[in-house]
Amino acid sequence: MGTELHELLRSLRVWDPEVTELPSFDPATAPASPLPLFSAWFAQAVAAGETEPHTMSLATADAEGTPDVRTVMLHGADEHGWHFASHAGSRKGRHLAARPYAALGFYWPALGRQVRVRGRVTVAPAEVADADLHARSTGALAAGLVGRQSEVLSSYEELERASDAAWERARREPDSPVPSWTVYVLAPDEVEFFQGDARRRHVRLDYRRTEGGWVKELLWP
Repeated sequence: MGTELHELLRSLRVWDPEVTELPSFDPATAPASPLPLFSAWFAQAVAAGETEPHTMSLATADAEGTPDVRTVMLHGADEHGWHFASHAGSRKGRHLAARPYAALGFYWPALGRQVRVRGRVTVAPAEVADADLHARSTGALAAGLVGRQSEVLSSYEELERASDAAWERARREPDSPVPSWTVYVLAPDEVEFFQGDARRRHVRLDYRRTEGGWVKELLWP
């Protein structure tokens, strides 16, 4: 099985310079701060038909420093930072309570682009979390009402029963509160933009926050 996997991996090709067309990126035209560039790249990913461009990898660490990563949804980005949400009692919630730092990773393969964000994470006010949850779909509210994220599940049937009850309540009471639902805000200390190049001359533009504002630097690929 290991040999088959190795051969399969070796058979895959990425960014063939003979056929691949990726957008160019001139870092000299980049804005002074990272948010406007992120917003532009995100809009371009949507226009390119990227599947679920708002999904991102979220990396956290537990109290002992052991890292973990999962895919979550971006709920917003503004002058305060990048927003995402989860239950406070979930694994990621417990990690962030112990170590309030995280990293985000976006990958938009249609454009050969990545964005990496690192920084301190804070909790938004409860009213922000309530508005966030109730602005989403009935299914999102039902999932929130089920709760117990990351806890051990005794059987799939138990999940089915809890989910059915939560869907019924979400339809009947669309304003149902979910106290554990939490919006987290990652205030970036560093944001890196990566533009892939089929000839492997990738562009990496790194923004670092300093006391005097954002500093931009190019990085070797």
